[in-house]
Amino acid sequence: MKKDIIISGVGGQGILTISAVLDTAALESGFNIKQSEVHGMSQRGGAVQAHVRISDKPVYSDLIPMGKADLILSVEPMELLRYLPYLHKNGFLVTDSNPLKNIANYPNEQELSKQITAFKHYRIIDAKSLAKKAGNFRAANIVMIGAVSDLLPFEDELMEQVITNLFKRKGDRIVQMNIDAYRLGRGAIEK
Repeated sequence: MKKDIIISGVGGQGILTISAVLDTAALESGFNIKQSEVHGMSQRGGAVQAHVRISDKPVYSDLIPMGKADLILSVEPMELLRYLPYLHKNGFLVTDSNPLKNIANYPNEQELSKQITAFKHYRIIDAKSLAKKAGNFRAANIVMIGAVSDLLPFEDELMEQVITNLFKRKGDRIVQMNIDAYRLGRGAIEK
């Protein structure tokens, strides 16, 4: 088993939290893991991406080679397109439908959607709305984990336990909100 995942978005969208959830689930499952991350030029609004490599065999490099990513998961549609050269020919593109227009010349949303839907395997999720339904739009990153959960080698029970442990220091309400966000993301792909 091997999963090479690129996670992308902009600062403040929880990219590193997604990585932490996947890393912890992989370790709890006994898999080998390597992760690399790049932070943008600003704490909020700069590009952020992480490479997460999960395998049942040793992983020697933390960077995913071009054309080898099984999944590109993005919390921002334009950021998804930056990493297309990394996608394997049978890989999945998964993104939130809601753009974060942090630049003056942000691309046309219909054109972005057209580029994404040109791929064989893609999912566009309204993560922001689902996160609001769970209790806070900031949980869109956890919605996105749920939206790719069927593509990951982890059981839902483990993912929920990892999410619980990650957020328990913030209190029961925050834990439940994030569990709800995960479940809503999972539900979005089951429909």
